[in-house]
Amino acid sequence: MIAKVIVDVPSRQTDRPFDYAVPRDMEPWIEPGSRVGVPFGGRVLQGFVIGLADESEFDAKRIKPVAELLDPVPPLLPDLIELARWMSDKYVCTWIAALQAMVPSALKGKAERFVTLSNEAPDDNGALSGLPEELLQWLNKDGGVKLDVLLGRFPHYAGAVKQALKAGMLEEKTSIHDRVGIRKVLTVYPPEGSSDPERLFASLPARAGKQRELLAYILRNNEPIPLQRLLAEAGGSAGSVRALADKGLVTIREEESKRDPYAGREFKRTEPLPLTPGQQDVYGRIAGAVESPEPKVMLLHGVTGSGKTEVYLQAIHHCLTLGKQAIVLVPEISLTPQMVERFKGRFGDAVAVMHSRLSHGERYDEWRKIRSGAVQVAIGARSAVFAPFERIGLIIIDEEHESSYKQEETPKYHARDVAVKRAKQHGAAVVLGSATPSLESYAAASRTSPGGESMLLPMPERVHGGPLPPVRIVDMRGELMSGNRSMFSRSLHQALEERLARGEQSVLLLNRRGYSTFVMCRSCGYSATCPHCDISLTYHRKSGVLRCHYCGHAEPLPASCPSCGSEHIRYFGTGTQRVEEELAKLFPGIRVIRMDVDTTSEKNAHEKLLKQFGDREADVLLGTQMVAKGLDFPYVTLVGVIAADTSLNLPDFRAGERTFQLLTQVAGRAGRHHLPGEVIIQTYAPEHYAIAAAQRHDYAAFLAEELKHRSLLAYPPYCRLVLVTMSHEQIGVLAPAAEQFAGELRALAGAAGYLGPLDGGRPKTMEVLGPTASPIAKMKDRYRFQCVIKYRGNIDISSMLRAASKPLMEAPAGRQAQISIDIDPQMIL
Repeated sequence: MIAKVIVDVPSRQTDRPFDYAVPRDMEPWIEPGSRVGVPFGGRVLQGFVIGLADESEFDAKRIKPVAELLDPVPPLLPDLIELARWMSDKYVCTWIAALQAMVPSALKGKAERFVTLSNEAPDDNGALSGLPEELLQWLNKDGGVKLDVLLGRFPHYAGAVKQALKAGMLEEKTSIHDRVGIRKVLTVYPPEGSSDPERLFASLPARAGKQRELLAYILRNNEPIPLQRLLAEAGGSAGSVRALADKGLVTIREEESKRDPYAGREFKRTEPLPLTPGQQDVYGRIAGAVESPEPKVMLLHGVTGSGKTEVYLQAIHHCLTLGKQAIVLVPEISLTPQMVERFKGRFGDAVAVMHSRLSHGERYDEWRKIRSGAVQVAIGARSAVFAPFERIGLIIIDEEHESSYKQEETPKYHARDVAVKRAKQHGAAVVLGSATPSLESYAAASRTSPGGESMLLPMPERVHGGPLPPVRIVDMRGELMSGNRSMFSRSLHQALEERLARGEQSVLLLNRRGYSTFVMCRSCGYSATCPHCDISLTYHRKSGVLRCHYCGHAEPLPASCPSCGSEHIRYFGTGTQRVEEELAKLFPGIRVIRMDVDTTSEKNAHEKLLKQFGDREADVLLGTQMVAKGLDFPYVTLVGVIAADTSLNLPDFRAGERTFQLLTQVAGRAGRHHLPGEVIIQTYAPEHYAIAAAQRHDYAAFLAEELKHRSLLAYPPYCRLVLVTMSHEQIGVLAPAAEQFAGELRALAGAAGYLGPLDGGRPKTMEVLGPTASPIAKMKDRYRFQCVIKYRGNIDISSMLRAASKPLMEAPAGRQAQISIDIDPQMIL
């Protein structure tokens, strides 16, 4: 048997299957999707079996055997191997990068070198005489000793160990070890004859008091108990328990212990709620799509508070009754305890939850539940789209417009596109849900299917028939002219006072963390910038440092200007830390919870802060965009947006769309229950169509205006985009490399007859813009150039990009510019 293996070497040169012979004893176990350790270039590396064959085109003598099988059950299913091939082609990445994206980080094994005594080593060999007895005894351990650990403990014998290895007296082996394995704990089992306790106690001497206490406790519980828990609850030592085991009174076994992130939490079971006519219509359409063997993609366009989650829950229930499985994707910042509670409350232990705030071990165990078939629903952020289910019937992507569904590292996939591909493989339904859908999704759903059926599912009304909260726009230019230099307008200040007086809660959004966005000298104009990136440093007052939010560089705040020595260093711009400080000054005694990357970095911090707010232990929830999504608190009656222009002025064609989405989403947090809500948006551009449309909750008006601009400038959905970013430490190397790439690509497009402006009316057209310096021209000590490719029609863009980038890959060492290819980018920065 020959295994076709993709080896864990992320290089274009090795981006193909390699043939390995499967040893006889492994043949019953190895199948497509298996993870193996294979010899490669003098090392043993992890690889994935993507296929099996009876013979190889290569000489049998050159084919090496598979060194080890890493999992008894293959972690990847055949459909995921096919999906990885598709991702590699579409996103211009290596196979191994696509395959690694599909397994939990715990399974990204690394090779470790072990040393053991050779079976051939004679006892009196001189090559071992230079090694101390203690070292030789250690080497006799089962499986040997890690080489780095051995040399760390006996550093003075490195030469002697090397000599013994050369002489063949010591043997070196390489083995793949996962970052996290299955957790096992020692468990104490009660004696089989526990119905006759007198006989059991009779075998213990009277002076063995602690053993008697432990045995009594074990008999009272009469069920297996982890050793650590037994000692914590009953006292005593592990030695006493082992003494009981030696006498045959208890049994100690190593048992698997699942790392359950929600252990000890009870989720109150919930029953389906009655659906409104609008919800019922949408549910019926989704249920029909789940029953159909044909894959379908639908867009659920429901206003905030329209009850999308309840429709999801009932559609999933219908999917499970058909014997199928469901995947639910939510943005990382929306994966709140509230969301988990709703799904666990409805489906109990049938749900696995996967997100970045879990430990590697917890994520691994949740993934194993899915792979073993122990659960039927997976809910998680972007990577949960790869959940190893075999009978997928429904994939839901909530808040589908969120840019976090796009991975910014290789492979640069979009979870929405991957979900559609998986649905085609399984004949499943995909439901994209949002109050503010992306223009691309809305345009696609607005086109009728080949059967004449619309894929748009509208839910324009809130569940309880309540109105959307009124939105007041405050022109901060007018506030400044009237003498108000505070970050709070008079309207927002008064509204906060009223909520505090009534005991109601408020949510404040500012999409900037830190204390101030830049630090400048008022004497000479010097601005503190990152030495490694072309970006200003942000001041964080609590830690007293200036920090770069791109590379992590930090430095203390200077007491005087490094340029002119002046002491007139001032802070400009506003961050969440500064707003928190200002609230405390203006409203003495106010209780504020701040949520941003700095306050939610610890495990479960997100959950704790939201629980405190839900328990009304704070008056104001202040945060970045993580407070804009998925939160549902009955006493929130005021939402304030400190600066609506933050995302409006970015050099990105989606800036208007992002601003409208964020304002509409955060406005939907107010007045969701019995108390009426109000929204106040502070801006310096009240006339901008994105802000005006958000004030009226008018998606149609925003859509019409935004599409005019996109059509005029030929941006999605009127074309597709590719962003190619090239970087190098020397600009003299980067500039000609970028020109070469753009020239190659234009030549290929011209030869195929595609090159030309997009408004030329041809069905297949392609424009190459650039190269030019990236908006952030230097990052992490590397200069950056970019090309933007616009194209329309069914063009094999990926093959052209591979061909055009090949000369860059083959450039001499030191003159190779790094190249990053982003298909359908979400950010042009």
